[in-house]
Amino acid sequence: MCGGPGSAVHRFALHRIRDTSVSTSAPSSISNQKAALRTAALALRDALPAAERQAAAEAIAARPFPVAITPGVIVSAFMPLKSEINPLPLMRKLADAGAQLALPAIDGRGLPLIMRAWKFGDPFKAGQWGIREPLPEAPQVDPDILIVPLACFDRNGHRIGYGAGYYDMTINALRAKKPVVAIGIGFAAQEVPQVPATERDERLDLVLTEREVIDCRN
Repeated sequence: MCGGPGSAVHRFALHRIRDTSVSTSAPSSISNQKAALRTAALALRDALPAAERQAAAEAIAARPFPVAITPGVIVSAFMPLKSEINPLPLMRKLADAGAQLALPAIDGRGLPLIMRAWKFGDPFKAGQWGIREPLPEAPQVDPDILIVPLACFDRNGHRIGYGAGYYDMTINALRAKKPVVAIGIGFAAQEVPQVPATERDERLDLVLTEREVIDCRN
């Protein structure tokens, strides 16, 4: 069964997302709401055909990047997992424009991610969940721009990831050091009306989809 926009799978998953009520009650309730949104959003994302996912990644890379790239600016991204949008076309474009790339490495549960310098052609090691990470000897860096994966997002800059809080902790730690720009990247179908949020959740500045650039700072 095709899972693209307008398909039965797409309509069912979108219905589940939009019917998930959002409240400002206890953290345990918010956690349950996030879990329900995450499940529905990932089902929708998984249902998108591979060709459609690749076309979306290429469309994002082809569009002008919304933040100025000066020589040496450090941009962290990620290696795609399962049906995540592929940021590699965008990463290559930014590297060609003079950006220094970085990729995350998990340092342990409850700790911010370590961002390590990486460039195309560098070797990887298999990290948690089999995610490709730079080798441990790669230099640790503090990105100026973070390109962040997500399960779903809203136009206020709130996102839901996989539930461990790694990116919230990482963005918080970096913002305590210097100005950084956090940019979510995903499919337009992953947008939801409202993401339940707590004070520990870090907002995105921008979100990139195949349809548009969403500025969440206004």
